[in-house]
Amino acid sequence: MIVDDRATGVLLPRDLPAGRVLDFAREAERFGFGELWVVEDLGFRGGFAQAGAVLAATDRIRVGIGVLPVGARGVAFAAMEAATLAELFPGRVDIGVGHGMPDWMRQVGAWPASPLTLLEEYTVALRALLRGERVDVAGRHVWLDGVRLETPPAVPPPVLAGVRGPRSLAVAGRVAEGTVLAEPVSPEYARTALGSIASHGPHRLVGYNLAVVHDDGGAAVAAVRPALAPLGEPDWRPHLAPLPFADEVVALRDGCADGAEFARRLPAEWVRQLAVVGTPDQARRRVDVLHEAGVTSTVLIPVGSDPFVSLASLARVL
Repeated sequence: MIVDDRATGVLLPRDLPAGRVLDFAREAERFGFGELWVVEDLGFRGGFAQAGAVLAATDRIRVGIGVLPVGARGVAFAAMEAATLAELFPGRVDIGVGHGMPDWMRQVGAWPASPLTLLEEYTVALRALLRGERVDVAGRHVWLDGVRLETPPAVPPPVLAGVRGPRSLAVAGRVAEGTVLAEPVSPEYARTALGSIASHGPHRLVGYNLAVVHDDGGAAVAAVRPALAPLGEPDWRPHLAPLPFADEVVALRDGCADGAEFARRLPAEWVRQLAVVGTPDQARRRVDVLHEAGVTSTVLIPVGSDPFVSLASLARVL
């Protein structure tokens, strides 16, 4: 059952200079975005540290971490970090967990023998700890012996699974309170994901999308193109598979020398299906279509050389 609590959020750029991070968060709140999501990508910044800083620098905006790689963080200590945020900022925190990118996890020796089993065991244990339960589990990957939080949060933060394939989505439906879908999230992909989730309780669906808003719709399409360069690679195939032109996207990428050429040659109509892009009215209609397809939180990813200029233009969608 998908919760009917629609929101439009924005992603905190992972490479934003540290001195501008808090200003970006404050501006996002001032513009009226309902959510701000931070990422934990290998080599950039930690999710908990970013979330704590921007929560302290703002008053109302909800902050999500999307996502923590479960193979790299022990579940008891992740629960302590998540609970601390939830105690200090009740009702404003979302915790996303996921497999992590396989290449990154292998780089740090943290890719498990059974990623699906780890994700399920980890999510179940994390949610139980955040509810204040004593947890005893001897799983394949998660082992806890009478562990509990001494001061569990009065408002446990929701735990969402950041996944993409059908088997991982099924796990999300069984054990998580929501799902975080990486970009691009089309209405077709959202509906396909929901078909795999099959949750038995309230379930949020957070969808990331690259976004450019401009008074000239054609200029917006041109501006977002470079950011679409990776989408022809195999990791993004699950996102593209539900689209009617999926096979053509793969064929186009196979015929290009690199991602930059692929992005330049994408038909404009495809670009409009792979991003939230166009005039404010066009972008707003796209967000509405995503919500109608089951996305409860649409998270816009700023594109452009100046994230603050991009943020101000994206706010015109609200």
